[in-house]
Amino acid sequence: MSEEAAPKADLDEIRSLLTALPGPDTAARDAAREREGRLTKPPGALGRLEELAEWVAAWQGRTPPAIERPRVCVFAGNHGVAARGVSAYPVEVTAQMVANFQAGGAAVNQLCAAHDAELRVYEMALDHPTADFTQGPAMTEEECATAMAYGMMSVDEGLDILCLGEMGIGNSTSAAALSHALFGGDAADWTGPGTGVAGDAMARKIDAVDKAVTLHLSETRDAFDALRRLGGHELAAIAGAIIAARMGRIPVILDGYACTAAAAVLFRADPRALDHCVVGHLSAEPAHARLCKAIGKQPILDLGMRLGEASGAALALSVVKSAVACHAGMATFDEAGVSDKDA
Repeated sequence: MSEEAAPKADLDEIRSLLTALPGPDTAARDAAREREGRLTKPPGALGRLEELAEWVAAWQGRTPPAIERPRVCVFAGNHGVAARGVSAYPVEVTAQMVANFQAGGAAVNQLCAAHDAELRVYEMALDHPTADFTQGPAMTEEECATAMAYGMMSVDEGLDILCLGEMGIGNSTSAAALSHALFGGDAADWTGPGTGVAGDAMARKIDAVDKAVTLHLSETRDAFDALRRLGGHELAAIAGAIIAARMGRIPVILDGYACTAAAAVLFRADPRALDHCVVGHLSAEPAHARLCKAIGKQPILDLGMRLGEASGAALALSVVKSAVACHAGMATFDEAGVSDKDA
């Protein structure tokens, strides 16, 4: 798909959406909590699965919750900073991997098939990469807002959970620059190997992040402005999809470092903006743990993955689906005729 189909938008319109974010359905949350206490198990015996079931109920607004129409979205974009030799792969790989997704040959295709999730892949103007953000803003305000609006269009009514991820050569450099601008520290704190860079390439990558943040930070108005200066089309689309999911009360599973960096833009704009989101897995990219701590999220899985393409989010979907299945399908003590601990 092409970004040209997205409606015209501006960042002020998108900023205004954060002033009217719906909260969780507290009645559904309380009902889920009450039901959890009556299921045939000791209190807390399912650990975090119980928290996840309650979280899904609160954002779906129903008890018991259900996951019958999950969608996995992968946004693909190219980055001008890639020309500085910050990645182990050429930019052509982005389009080649999109073709692989479409042919069913990527890891995320297998995970979606295994967990009965719909996969959608969105090409974000691959022939028009962002500008090199070490020289100027990555995007104009209109380009950033249009990409965000395009991401919003990926969220349809009737979805009951959304998994988000990305593909884009150079986007771990963008994620590092965004994280550095949003949360401080040094460029090296936020910059990792990405697709496997080391040595001189790693030095170039750290230098690019440092130069970009040094160039833009004093002129950056807010988190949205940081996104348009240091982000990418696909990262802006992820942020837009998160907002649309919130407006539709759809819970969201985030993928790894780049996806979480896109989400962190919203957190810096409003710390409540990610309440409907969980992080699916802890990426092997070193700064991801630091970023998750900064936004107050504990990843569901830690399997040493660093693939991107929503693979960690799709895998975490299986855990969330399991949590919901236990919550909805288990018998209560009364239904099973089992004596509880107070009997």
